[in-house]
Amino acid sequence: MKNYRKTAAIVGSAFLFSNFTFILGTIMMVESILGSPDYLSLISASRAQIALGVLLSFANGLAYVGIAVLMFPILRPRFESLALAYAGFRIIEFITQILADVSPLALLTLAGDPGQISAVQGLGALLLAERFWAFQMLNLVFSLSALLLYAMLFRSRLIPRFISTWGLFAAALVLLNTVLGWFNPDLSQSLGMVTGLPMLLNEVFLGIWLIFRGFSPSASAIEPARQFALES
Repeated sequence: MKNYRKTAAIVGSAFLFSNFTFILGTIMMVESILGSPDYLSLISASRAQIALGVLLSFANGLAYVGIAVLMFPILRPRFESLALAYAGFRIIEFITQILADVSPLALLTLAGDPGQISAVQGLGALLLAERFWAFQMLNLVFSLSALLLYAMLFRSRLIPRFISTWGLFAAALVLLNTVLGWFNPDLSQSLGMVTGLPMLLNEVFLGIWLIFRGFSPSASAIEPARQFALES
C-alpha cells in the first residue's frame, strides 16, 4: 500500500478539484445565466464568464477520467471486469459532458448580435433542451459509475466502509432523481439540491480522507483474489 500512497493523494485531490470546478464553472458561471429568462441578453454581456465556465466544466470531466485511470491498476487485480466498466463509464460521462457544453458555446454565437435576439429565441430553447437531456445522460452514467466504484471500494475495504456505504446511498439518490427527471423535470429540478448534496459531501469527504489517510493498509484489493460476486 505504500506504493499507492501518492496515488491516493492524487485521486483525493482530483475529487476535490472536480467538485470545485463543477460548482464554480457549471453552477455559478454557466447555469446562473442559462437559468435566467433573459439568458440571451445576459450571455451577450457575459461572454468571458460563459467561456471560462465551460472551460472549468471541461476540466471537471478530465478530473473524473483521471480518477478512473489512476484507480484502474489498483482495482483491476481483483475486479478486472468491473474496473474496466468503471473506466468506460467515466469516458462516456466525459463525452456526454462535452455534448452538454456545446449548448452554451453555441449560444455565445447566437447571442453575438443583440439585434437578432428575438429571432433566435426558438433555437436557444432547443439548445437548452439539448443541454438538459445531455445532463440527464451524464447524471445517469455518473450515478452508475459511482455505484460501481463504491461497490468495489466496499468489497475491498480500500477505504472505511462507512464512506463506501455513504457513497452507494448518495449515488442511488442521484440515479433516482435522474430517472424522475425523465417523467417530471420540474419535480426533479426542485429535488436536485436535496438528492445531489449527499454525493457532493461524500466526494469532498473522500477526497480529504485520501489526501490525509490514503488507502487502508489492510486492504486486499491490489492482490489477486476471487472475482467480485457481481462478476460471477
